[in-house]
Amino acid sequence: MKTLAKWSVEDYHQMINAGILGDRNVELLAGEIIEMSPESPIHYNKTKRGVEYLAILLTGKADIRFNGPITLSDSEPEPDIAIVQPPESRYDHHHPYAEDIFWLIEVAKSSLKKDLELKLSIYAQAQIQEYWVLDLSQKQLIVFRNPENNTYLSQQIINQGNITPLAFPEINISVERLLS
Repeated sequence: MKTLAKWSVEDYHQMINAGILGDRNVELLAGEIIEMSPESPIHYNKTKRGVEYLAILLTGKADIRFNGPITLSDSEPEPDIAIVQPPESRYDHHHPYAEDIFWLIEVAKSSLKKDLELKLSIYAQAQIQEYWVLDLSQKQLIVFRNPENNTYLSQQIINQGNITPLAFPEINISVERLLS
């Protein structure tokens, strides 16, 4: 029986600093270094437009991060969009931690299985209060809330109308605009 060696966030940072992972498109997920799927043009553009839209809606309330790492206990994933506490300068010396995060969004087509299983479990374990998956294949937004025991107790699928994030009950976000 083979035992897989698990890497800590500190180990991962040492590999990055030593240049070992310099030309690799990877992220640390549950102690394992995982290759990230290449981004298709539609994935990149949907993510970019989502970041721009949320930045307008949340000006002065949150920092909207685009394809940047976050640091959790045994993972350093790179969610497509992370809505975190401002100011941006707060993250000059470390990536956002779980307590800095309002909510996360993954844009999924080829990565849907990983986003709905592995990343969902990692985010729930880190007590990220809200996690959205923008499913490009089905043209729907899957919203997860209330993390408990490595999963989320609440799941909602939306393909039209508005959604109000838990952290900003005064903000209405158009699901159609995120999907368009």
